[in-house]
Amino acid sequence: MNKRYIFISDLHLGLHSKEIEDRKEKLLVKFLKFAEDNCDELFIVGDLFDYWFEYKRVYQKGYYRTLTALKDVAEKGIKVHYFIGNHDFLHYNFFVEEIGANLYEDPIDVTLNGKRFYIGHGDGLVANDIGYKILKIVLRNKFIQKLYSLLHPDLGIAIASRTSKVSRDYTGKKDYGEMDGMLEAAKKKIDEGYDYVIFGHLHERFYVEYNNGVYVNLGSWIDKPCYGIFSSNGFQVIDWA
Repeated sequence: MNKRYIFISDLHLGLHSKEIEDRKEKLLVKFLKFAEDNCDELFIVGDLFDYWFEYKRVYQKGYYRTLTALKDVAEKGIKVHYFIGNHDFLHYNFFVEEIGANLYEDPIDVTLNGKRFYIGHGDGLVANDIGYKILKIVLRNKFIQKLYSLLHPDLGIAIASRTSKVSRDYTGKKDYGEMDGMLEAAKKKIDEGYDYVIFGHLHERFYVEYNNGVYVNLGSWIDKPCYGIFSSNGFQVIDWA
């Protein structure tokens, strides 16, 4: 059975001014309505939000149009797959219980239309970025997250927002080498037998054919909104504006 699968990554909702974010969110909601009628499964490959912290009974203010549109997609019978990125990793259970999404902390191995896919956000693949790898282990620790949740939501979310911006400034100035090591990581996966390797995180679009496989980086919505689609026509990355 030939199905249609749509992929988006690195929208970073909340990054810019309210005016810019309102325009971005309207564009995203329009896109999600498009996805309702044009795919069987939707993959959000990390960093949907520029920061996200969800308490047991509280989630952060705003984005209700996005959350409602995602709920509509799921209620249409479309599977929603949400990969936690390096900015929006502080999730509890809202997206699973309220939206009906499948939530992933790590890359997955999945077969789509008979092709083997390796899909993940892509962070932590840089061989020489030991600092980030240690930070990732600390921030993803459930006990530490539990302690952080004891902070008042206004303070906790404010710290998350500030930390997100500091992290962006830090990583934006570093030179990690060619494609942040992601191309080499993708090649290794293709050598293991994958037909497609799909990453985000880099904020640059790539479509690289290697041996019998393809590495795709989905780019971001910060400069040029786009989406990937996989169907009987193969994999394409298409502008959305």
